Amino acid sequence: MAAMGSAWVRRFHPAPEARDRVVCFPHAGGSATYYFPFSAALSPAADVLAVQYPGRQDRLHEPRITDISALADQLTDELERWALRPLTFFGHSMGATVAFEVARRLEARGVVLRGLFVSGRRAPSRQREEQVHLRDDQGLVEELRRLSGTDSDLLANEAVLAMVLPAMRDDYRAIETYRYRPGPPLNCPVLALTGDSDPLVEVADARAWAQHTVAPFQLRVFPGGHFFLSDHTESIVREITDHLGATAPGC
Repeated sequence: MAAMGSAWVRRFHPAPEARDRVVCFPHAGGSATYYFPFSAALSPAADVLAVQYPGRQDRLHEPRITDISALADQLTDELERWALRPLTFFGHSMGATVAFEVARRLEARGVVLRGLFVSGRRAPSRQREEQVHLRDDQGLVEELRRLSGTDSDLLANEAVLAMVLPAMRDDYRAIETYRYRPGPPLNCPVLALTGDSDPLVEVADARAWAQHTVAPFQLRVFPGGHFFLSDHTESIVREITDHLGATAPGC
């Protein structure tokens, strides 16, 4: 369900009476529907918005955005409209970086988040050279298998791959060419989540998110790989609801 006539936002379980809004940012190649279970679990305690990037699902034929800064610029304009209620961001993998960059831009406009959850992504200051986006299609599929975030049946379906690989490649290009530009740290709490066997994120990489806020920082390490959150939805939802309760006005 889109809202306010927006192509960018899906609101699967509207909660118009909720005090807080939680905005979820997908991983590379991901879509808003990935967060349907989170939306169902958090509503009606929070009004959950799931971001839909162009170039997938119902936005399949729209031009894809291959620059994180450009993507963050457009999302900032969109999400500022939703800031009449306190916002908490949750982003996984590429989505964590996008959420961080949008949070920075919103703060420059006077909007401070209630919290930023960054999942399965090293801190922006932890740069690493990666070139998955330069691999051929088979190389890209092998990377998806390695991370175990895509159904193996889908990876064997040539028709499906023809639809999803272009968006996947462009998302990898966006995140692999992203370069952090130093600036003021955030003024909102940051909560980093990571898997203890994630091949892309060492625990120290996740802990380095502490450098990007002057507010409280927490780190949670879960059993699992890059897509550890698929096995720990209930625990992660509890982390979010506990945070919202702890940061409620008057607490």
